[in-house]
Amino acid sequence: MPADFAAENAHLLVVDDDARLRALLQRFLAEQGFRVTSAADAAAARGALAAMAFDLLVLDVMMPGESGLELVESLRREGNDVPVLMLTARGGPDDRVAGFEMGADDYLAKPFDPRELALRIRTILRRAAPPAPNLLPQAPVQLGARWFDAERSELRGPEGTIRLTGGEAALLATLARRAGEVLSREEIAAALGTPEAGERAVDVQVTRLRRKIEPDPREPRFLHTVRHRGYVLRPGP
Repeated sequence: MPADFAAENAHLLVVDDDARLRALLQRFLAEQGFRVTSAADAAAARGALAAMAFDLLVLDVMMPGESGLELVESLRREGNDVPVLMLTARGGPDDRVAGFEMGADDYLAKPFDPRELALRIRTILRRAAPPAPNLLPQAPVQLGARWFDAERSELRGPEGTIRLTGGEAALLATLARRAGEVLSREEIAAALGTPEAGERAVDVQVTRLRRKIEPDPREPRFLHTVRHRGYVLRPGP
């Protein structure tokens, strides 16, 4: 994904049961240079996802029928790793963490400034793009029987390619670039472009990533917690 892709070519799916807000977001985001499709609920979103490929979902949490949280959890379970930015009128820490636990990439509380929404969308899209060559690890990183290729944002093993969400790939690339070095939660959040998400959100992302890279996530071999300091990735066979 080239650097200007996020600003000029990204196709967004906006899912919100509030018709007025949906129309406002569609118009504003189109003015920002995005291609925008909208859906009124999770069922309509599923239909759109089956028919078209999207670069990012802007997804309301509270909708009649299947909620946004239920939809994103279902997408992740099905192996769909499209980036998701969740919108909600409930913006407390527990609500944000719940979104990250389901597999969301970012979380924005209502009411919000549309300019902040556009900024966060661009941040997520840049994060999902391959890092600049000078920021990549020199070679794929070995994690037991699996290898992480940061240039392709791919985790591969004997079973084939293991799907990573944009947030998981960005987290693993951040840790791999500084393998063997302890990174604080604040440093990790800043590198991921979500400094306001808080330490618990980083912990949730680490927990999700361990499920993908560790033989036993309860006894990590590669992604270690360093008490009172943060996390460190220690690659190896």
